[in-house]
Amino acid sequence: MTDPATAATSLTTKTLEVLSAFTSSHPRLSLSDVSRRSGLPLTTVHRIVTDLVAWGALERGGDGGYELGLRLWEIASLAPRGLPLREVALPIMEDLYEATHENVQLAVRDHLDAVYLERLTGRNAVRVLTRVGGRFDLHATGVGLVLLAYAPPGVQEEALGGTLRHWTPRTVTDPARVRAVLADVRRTEVAVSDRQVTMDAVSVACPIRDADDAVVAALSVVFHADGPITPQAVTPAVRAASRTISRVLGAPSARRQPQGSRRRSGGTA
Repeated sequence: MTDPATAATSLTTKTLEVLSAFTSSHPRLSLSDVSRRSGLPLTTVHRIVTDLVAWGALERGGDGGYELGLRLWEIASLAPRGLPLREVALPIMEDLYEATHENVQLAVRDHLDAVYLERLTGRNAVRVLTRVGGRFDLHATGVGLVLLAYAPPGVQEEALGGTLRHWTPRTVTDPARVRAVLADVRRTEVAVSDRQVTMDAVSVACPIRDADDAVVAALSVVFHADGPITPQAVTPAVRAASRTISRVLGAPSARRQPQGSRRRSGGTA
């Protein structure tokens, strides 16, 4: 006889596998597509998809294809590290964008990934590979370096214990060098990712703290590597914006001037 708890867990896992079949590159899928991408039998997929449509997690188009429904967005918006943080940060991000007219990004850490909550970008801003709701490696981006620098030691060891992806010839992938970069980030509260993700982009990022003075997010500006903006020029604006957000969140340290050097940090591979 099947244990009800085991059966429920199995159904939950299968449901999550169905939802995980939808990605930014595959936002609309047929039942056969979902079955193939999830590895589940078509009959199982049909039953789960029918329930998800009824609940609002999936929506069916006129062509019979399925896409994620607004009910999922409604639930996800309740996550404390999602919409509430974004609502606090967005006005300050808009001011930072007006000052730079470059990409302004807000991210949080989810285990070994940076998850992007918001991005403001202009017509002439440098191309970036990130998107709102998307994930990215921690070791290569400006926000990722900040989030990894303030992550628990166990998370840092896990992140640096595997093979680190090379995005460009300048990506820092040697664990010892990354650890040195992280120490510098903690000292200066600034991370610079210099052409580590694409060869035409530089990112400057700073930490955002909450009422417990814990780093809960990172804010960055991403700009053209060969443009008029330099890391030294944009760092004060990014630092001021991140400290303003931290102050709104009640961070005690946001009321004090940061200690340490103002020099460029974060690794220039």
